[in-house]
Amino acid sequence: MDINNDGYRDIISGSWPGEIFLFRGRADGSFAAPEIIKDKDGKIINIGGGIREESRSMAFLDGMNNMMLIAGNAKFEYTPEGIFVNYHGQRFESTPERPIGITGTASAAHVTDWDGDGDYDLIIGDIRGKVFLVPNAGTPESYAFGKEKQIQVGGKPIDVERSAGPFTADWDGDSDLDLLVGADDGSVRLFRNTGSARSPELASAVQLVPPGESATGAQSPKDVRRGTRSKICVADWNGDGWLDLLVGDRASQKPDLADPTPEQEAEYDRIRKELEPLRKRYGELAEKLHGPSRARTEEELERIQKEMEEIRQRQENLRARLPREYETHGWVWLFLRTRAD
Repeated sequence: MDINNDGYRDIISGSWPGEIFLFRGRADGSFAAPEIIKDKDGKIINIGGGIREESRSMAFLDGMNNMMLIAGNAKFEYTPEGIFVNYHGQRFESTPERPIGITGTASAAHVTDWDGDGDYDLIIGDIRGKVFLVPNAGTPESYAFGKEKQIQVGGKPIDVERSAGPFTADWDGDSDLDLLVGADDGSVRLFRNTGSARSPELASAVQLVPPGESATGAQSPKDVRRGTRSKICVADWNGDGWLDLLVGDRASQKPDLADPTPEQEAEYDRIRKELEPLRKRYGELAEKLHGPSRARTEEELERIQKEMEEIRQRQENLRARLPREYETHGWVWLFLRTRAD
């Protein structure tokens, strides 16, 4: 994809915080440092992101009257004057009376000429399972993204429940773009375009791929199985003239390890017992950073952060000596299409 028509391929990516990033292609085949994409008014594109005020009934911690929740690329700063959050140049203090939390919208971005006018638009899925069109009011050489619009089917917004991963392609070969959407449960749905290339209208969803397996932790299988959080790509993989489907996922799997000997099991139990007081102490120190009676002096802050780092390193070293209960993988699955589709 060449977003600015300069002859070099670019990359556009979503992110966990939600901002959309552009990696501009260079003549030598490399890419420039990422830059956050803004709309034509100079505002950062992060659908559903930004600053929210949450009431006590919505807060996830007890004892709060109100809290600020920032969905986006924000960072905590621990200083003798207090705890602050920096969000795109804005600085807010987190207090016990009004704490600040940071989250994300898990944006998944796809670039396409959705309305057939010769420039690239953005199709963005988010953690809530919604899918949005961000139209380009600019030119092929200079994008100017407008206000997002939620993509609808039959007058109702598309909702795949969680973690929408959109992709467009002419799936049915009628010379207009159809919409495919991966979902948190691992499924993939097709929304055929029954309108035209210039004015898309989408039909109700058809499930192309069923949900995957969501088992995690101790319930993880030993064999390789398709997981969840589908992210998709459409391409003619085997060159037979039919579009195929590539599906990335998130899956948990138990490692193929031999059963421990009695001596090994005893050693594992000893390590787990050694980890318990470290976990407790780490929590106490975290309270001193975030809680009502948190540290105020620079010396105390440095001491707490140093001890937390030491504990984190000790925990990491101990856990490395324990057998892995499960591993998290991101597999890519190929679904070859036939004429019968």
